[in-house]
Amino acid sequence: MAKDLSKLFLFDVDGTLTASRKVIEPAMEEFMKKVGEKVTIALVGGSDFVKINEQMNGHALDMYEHVLSENGLVYHKQGQLHSTKSIQEHIGDEPLQTFINFALKYMSELTIPCKRGTFIEFRKGMLNICPVGRNCSQAERDAFGEYDKVHHVREKFIAALKKQFPDNGLIYSIGGQISFDVFPEGWDKRYCLNHLLTEEHNFTEVHFFGDKTFPGGNDYEIFEDPRTIGHTVTSPDDTMRQLKELLFS
Repeated sequence: MAKDLSKLFLFDVDGTLTASRKVIEPAMEEFMKKVGEKVTIALVGGSDFVKINEQMNGHALDMYEHVLSENGLVYHKQGQLHSTKSIQEHIGDEPLQTFINFALKYMSELTIPCKRGTFIEFRKGMLNICPVGRNCSQAERDAFGEYDKVHHVREKFIAALKKQFPDNGLIYSIGGQISFDVFPEGWDKRYCLNHLLTEEHNFTEVHFFGDKTFPGGNDYEIFEDPRTIGHTVTSPDDTMRQLKELLFS
């Protein structure tokens, strides 16, 4: 059967195609190649392109026609960088520094299972804030993830930021085990649809697959968007199961 060019299947990365921050499993990679023979496939993630490509075993641009890192603020189309947008240019250095100073002070006063390094990662389209530090080991990542489920460290941190900066036009989105993203209003994962829903592509159906589709999760807005058909998944295995039912049954 010929590939259906009217349908786009858009995938989150962590928890959807891979375990959190892990490389895609060989069986999943082979399966996604078959999915790409049926419909157009695309990636959207909050991470930068380097991290997403690592998780795709270096094949993000080979396998996916559209790769939208940092929620689509960095857009690769058919293997080539197409466009970028910067949070620094949008907000300005002085307000950004005031925000970062407050966040660093808040984290300095936290007592959590451990602290490592890279507590704020400055990306092109967002800030990624990580109380435990992105340099933590997998075991430390897991430990913080469990601690956060009980003590709601990230939720309380976001509440403090909202109270301190009520009118700065920033959105906070929890994703993965250890961090949350901060970006201007409208720059959540729905931003990627600006690139995808054009007359040039002419998709009549956009299916989105993600695991953080609950309110406050970083897949929620695009999952709920009326322009997409949302699918909540619980793991890469569940993604594969749902795709088999949709495309291969």
